[in-house]
Amino acid sequence: MATTVVTKWIGDLKFDSLVTGHHVIIDADPKSGGHDTGPRPKALLLTSLTGCAGMDVVSILKKMKVEDYSFEMQAEGESTTEHPVIFHTITLSFKFVGDDLPQDKIVKAVSLSNDKYCGASEMLRQAAKLIVKIYINDIEVKQ
Repeated sequence: MATTVVTKWIGDLKFDSLVTGHHVIIDADPKSGGHDTGPRPKALLLTSLTGCAGMDVVSILKKMKVEDYSFEMQAEGESTTEHPVIFHTITLSFKFVGDDLPQDKIVKAVSLSNDKYCGASEMLRQAAKLIVKIYINDIEVKQ
């Protein structure tokens, strides 16, 4: 199964990308010649990673009957200094908040996403070191 996006240049360094029926505006910052009207392309790689992993984790936890929690992720890409500038390390943090959250189920859900289900994780792991961290109520959990 193929995935296709169509990206049109709309002026300066601004592009409109049609992604599965949704428009995403991509732009550069003013110092690079853009107008900061949308995210940068490399940052969208991190968005793809968090979206893919997040959907996996929420789906897995639902099957495990884990409820009543809030959840967010943070992805931080550390870049090289030479061109082409790429992420050499990506730290992906999963942050859960709630009462009496089952640590074992959360760790298992994150591990299944990272090691088995999330294609974005696997693709980015081929290009960069991927570090995964899990926090429950602001306390880092051993994996």
